[in-house]
Amino acid sequence: MTPVLDATWTALLYLVAAVCFILALKGLSSPKHARRGNLVGAFGALVALVTVFLSSRLGNIPWILAAIAVGAAIAAPVARRVQMTQMPQLVALFNGVGGGAAALVALLELPHADDAWVRLAIVFTLLVGAVSFAGSAVTFAKLQELMTTRPIAFPGLPTLMGAVLLAAVVAAGFVVVLPLSAGSTVVAVVLLALGLVAGVLLVLPVGGADVPIVISLLNAFTGLAVAASGLVLGNVLLVVAGTLVGASGTILTRLMAAAMGRSVSHIMFGAFRGGSTAGSTAVSERPVRSSTAEDVAILLGYAQKVIIVPGYGLAVAQGQHTAAELAQALEARGTEVEFAIHPVAGRMPGHMNVLLAEANVPYESLKEMAEVNGDFRQADVALVVGANDVVNPAAKSTPGSPIYGMPILEVADAKQVVFLKRSMRPGFAGIENELLYEPQTTLLFGDAKDSLTKVLTAVKAL
Repeated sequence: MTPVLDATWTALLYLVAAVCFILALKGLSSPKHARRGNLVGAFGALVALVTVFLSSRLGNIPWILAAIAVGAAIAAPVARRVQMTQMPQLVALFNGVGGGAAALVALLELPHADDAWVRLAIVFTLLVGAVSFAGSAVTFAKLQELMTTRPIAFPGLPTLMGAVLLAAVVAAGFVVVLPLSAGSTVVAVVLLALGLVAGVLLVLPVGGADVPIVISLLNAFTGLAVAASGLVLGNVLLVVAGTLVGASGTILTRLMAAAMGRSVSHIMFGAFRGGSTAGSTAVSERPVRSSTAEDVAILLGYAQKVIIVPGYGLAVAQGQHTAAELAQALEARGTEVEFAIHPVAGRMPGHMNVLLAEANVPYESLKEMAEVNGDFRQADVALVVGANDVVNPAAKSTPGSPIYGMPILEVADAKQVVFLKRSMRPGFAGIENELLYEPQTTLLFGDAKDSLTKVLTAVKAL
């Protein structure tokens, strides 16, 4: 295919695409502008794709178009049908595909890389892309419950991990310094395999609520691999896009770790020291104070201020629309209603924001943790729907707890606390929530959506 665009137009269109990517990230920083940010980013990707076709001397066009068609035929239905509760799995899957694609491109470019610096970029892309692909596959399997979400560790795992990384460094050195030959390609394939093993070993010891944080970290790895592949291909836009993804993924990882009061190194290697957030799954038999939907409706209906705390249980039950309708019914009675959003509520940052925005909850009603914690003291009722660890006082009062040091929503400061829970099974951290046994706490057992529906009906009947 003969190029249509000259170098000037190509650079200009790449600049347009890069600006779109930056504006997309800016839009994604707020739930109010997230949809627009996604559209701007998609437009930038389309501009970049068309520019490649019009500015490059491409061969095998039918194969390229067929690959694009197959990818679109798979991805579009999956993306449209995925439930909000499965969004982290989808992010992990797509992220892994990106890292794997970068690694394969680097492997194919190796025979044409005469410069040692280009080969250095190739081995970096091979190793990091393979780690991202394999690690993302394991996180997908954990979140999809194809394997246990608990940490998997065995004696000698740190030693094995160190040996794999050492072998990868040696293999990378051979690829960089030795003359290009069939042997160097074989060593590169070995490096790719070592990266896959390292990715699996890196994620296996991670469990519980740490898995979404690892997804964010692997996303940063994919960005770095894509940026390095841009150096391999001499494509400035890939360098820009990969750097943006790598930087934003790193920042997000640090923010998520801070929201749990832990360091990234502790999250990644805590299982070696017994410090994972995945604990026991035993159901408590301690007595609690339970209630009926009608009693909860009376408590809510005559409250002046109610704060609703959504969690993963709300997402699983698909109860966001009912929660939004309940908030509207309470506001119609003159009650002030807010939604308190913890940074790691659900399975990924923004999970609850998107879920509630889908139910048309006003953005101004969604309060982040730092903003809403001071409001609990004025709240007559805190209604906790499917959340557990993010409101557990053990994070402040129990040294040695898996979640000790994690900032929490100060639900215990409310005058009355109502928990909507399916059972007494603990959350991801696997520890009891002492707040459940406090005298101001009432539990309403059942599916979150069903319980909300019964409470809503009872509120309307007041």
